[in-house]
Amino acid sequence: MTIRLFDRRQDPRGRRVLITGASGTIGRSLGERLTRAGAHVVGLDLRPTGDEPFTVLRCDLTDDTSVTTAVAEALDTLGGLDILVNNAGIGGPAPAELAPGDEVRRQLEINLLGTWRTTAACVDALVAARGRVVMVTSRMAVMQLPLAAAYGASKRAMVAYADALRLELATHVTVSCVYPSAVRSPIHDSTKAAGLSLDGMSVYEPLEGVVDTVERAALAVRARRDLPTTRKGAIEFFLARHLPALTDRIVRKTLAARAAAGSFDDAPLAAGVAARHRSTP
Repeated sequence: MTIRLFDRRQDPRGRRVLITGASGTIGRSLGERLTRAGAHVVGLDLRPTGDEPFTVLRCDLTDDTSVTTAVAEALDTLGGLDILVNNAGIGGPAPAELAPGDEVRRQLEINLLGTWRTTAACVDALVAARGRVVMVTSRMAVMQLPLAAAYGASKRAMVAYADALRLELATHVTVSCVYPSAVRSPIHDSTKAAGLSLDGMSVYEPLEGVVDTVERAALAVRARRDLPTTRKGAIEFFLARHLPALTDRIVRKTLAARAAAGSFDDAPLAAGVAARHRSTP
């Protein structure tokens, strides 16, 4: 049987891994898996639970000093760095038609600038080890959904940052982007509370598949540039990249159906969307 090069993985034993958002749904599961496989894992998180089966350091990704201090401690603990997984991220309601407020700034600060800060603090160690950066982005980095402009913008900007990083570090470090669709986790709580649930706009996928794809991105013998996490995600990724007008029509049709069903009637942030669809013949 022929094994494709993209399916071959490096031995995780002894690999030095740093994961941001390590106490959350994806980060914790990934850290547990890599630790069981023999990797040396340290995590960063704003609120470590204290019961993770690997070391997690408290770190505020919005604070320059906190990031510099925590990364330095992590690198000292690991003795270097082979793999950085930028997994930390938050979501929340943010219609594009409304002026940006604290919610928008919070998402950009963590999803984009937090990733940037952490990576910059790790660059020297990654170059020395000829390591790898894995960005846990989102399907919304290529296919925007309505009423969540900040999340999509932050994740698309994260990919742009990854592209620049890939070019600058290409002689020594590889950079891969992973594109999950939606996983059931607390990241969606604030959106649901605002009456803007992803239900009907997105299909939740199993956590295990997302973690497997991130692990594959981290350990593949030959680094992949872009990795959707499901077959459906791969189709959406292709359509969004190559047939964006078709993708727009599909999303608009879905949005119109949700508005017609009254999904946004009790959501003040979606009042404009609901009103415009009611007034459309």
